[in-house]
This record gives sequence, C-alpha cells and structure tokens, in this order.
Amino acid sequence: MIRKGTTSAVELRRLIRAGEWKQTTTGLVPGFVQANLVMLPKEQAFHFLLFCVRNPKPCPILDVLEPGQFEPSIARGADLRTDLPKYRIYEKGELRKEVEEVKDFFHEGMVSFLLGCSFSFESAMLASGLPIRNIEEGKNVSMYVTSRRCVSAGPFSSPLVVSMRPLTPQQAVRAIQVTTRFHLTHGAPVHFGSPEEIGIKNLNRPEFGDPVTLRQGEIPVFWACGVTSALAATSARLPLVITHAPGHMFVSDLKDEDLTIL
Repeated sequence: MIRKGTTSAVELRRLIRAGEWKQTTTGLVPGFVQANLVMLPKEQAFHFLLFCVRNPKPCPILDVLEPGQFEPSIARGADLRTDLPKYRIYEKGELRKEVEEVKDFFHEGMVSFLLGCSFSFESAMLASGLPIRNIEEGKNVSMYVTSRRCVSAGPFSSPLVVSMRPLTPQQAVRAIQVTTRFHLTHGAPVHFGSPEEIGIKNLNRPEFGDPVTLRQGEIPVFWACGVTSALAATSARLPLVITHAPGHMFVSDLKDEDLTIL
C-alpha cells in the first residue's frame, strides 16, 4: 500500500511493480508528471506519431521509445511493461482483458508512446486553492467522449475525449490561469458549462472513470484527455495494442514545473 509520505516516483513505481498498488494514480506523489501509455506495432508508429502531432491538445508527446525498448528517457530504470497499476490489451480494436503487467504481450516490434496527463496539473490547482472533486471523493476522474473530432492520420482517427472537474465560475477562471502553463499536460480547458454543446448527454454516465458530485453554483470544466490516444490507437483495429487502463497512469521522474511555460 502507498504509505503516508510517499513522495518519490521511483518508490511508487517500485510499489506498483511489486503488486502493492493496483488502484488509480490520481493524487499520488504530487508534483511528478503522469503519463498515458500506448504501445503498438512499429509498422504503424509513424502514423500514430503523426496523429499525436496533429492533435497536441489531447495527445502531447512526452517520450517515444525505439522498437522493443521499455525503459523511458523520462524515468531511468523504469519498466513500461510492469510499472503501471493496470493495462488494457486490445486485439483488432476489441478490448480483450485488463492485466497488471504486459511482459507476456510486449515484443521487440512494439513502439511505446508516453503522452501527457491532466493528473499532472492537479497539484498546481490544489496549491492555488482549487478543489479536485475526484480526489476529495476518492474516485477516478470523470472522462467523456465528445462530438468533436480529432484530425486523422493514416488509419488512426478518434473523437476528442475530455476529463471533467466541477468548479464555480470564479474558480474556473483561476483554473484557466493555472493550467494554461502546463502545455504538455493538456494545458487550459477546452470547454466549460453546457456539456450538451460538445455532445455529452449525461454527466452521471462518463464513458471512463467515475461520476463525481456537481454542487449548486458549480459548472463542469472540461480538459482534453489522453484517453483520446487509446481510442485512436484502437481505431485502426491492429492485431495488438496495449494501453494504460483509464486513470492508471505511468508516473515519471519529470517534475510538473519542468514542463510549464514561464
């Protein structure tokens, strides 16, 4: 279990690799950059990279590894096959299983992508006195598939996925100021209020994560979400794609402040 005072990404990855932490990573080791993971065959890696370049808001690139490599440059000594709490295995675009490590699936022809995650700016929001409802309620963040389309690349296409955090209008203004600096972890919100304007019909039924409480006087504030990358990767119906399970991120050695715009 995560012990009080666990402030090192290295220690957290060790606990995950040992099977001592299997839950979401929201709110863990504040200040360290968390990342989405996509692993796919090298033959399709260029077009997936192009998809990310064309859609930098939901898919900001933190690291891309050589085929068959699993130690990222942003976390020396880490192993992307074991150091996330939960993974998803897709075959021909269909989810086959969730597993706690992927050594039996990963092979020398796989290319790994690490993409920015909004969990990384939550500590900055908290430091500014802004509430993070999913952390308060001990839940995974709410994530929704929108009606907005990303720019396609080769066989990869996807709707934009967003994460949502309830805030008052005044808090939303402050959140924009705080998160704009974090351009490699999704930056400023893409929408606030009126979820139906982006195709969200019911806030109590997120496609990924958990619903959270929207209190009187609050509005939903939406950020681009890296789960977009998983939908894009599986849209091509490749023989094998490996991703993180939503909310179960890779925690790197990068500090949030290392990626901010001054």
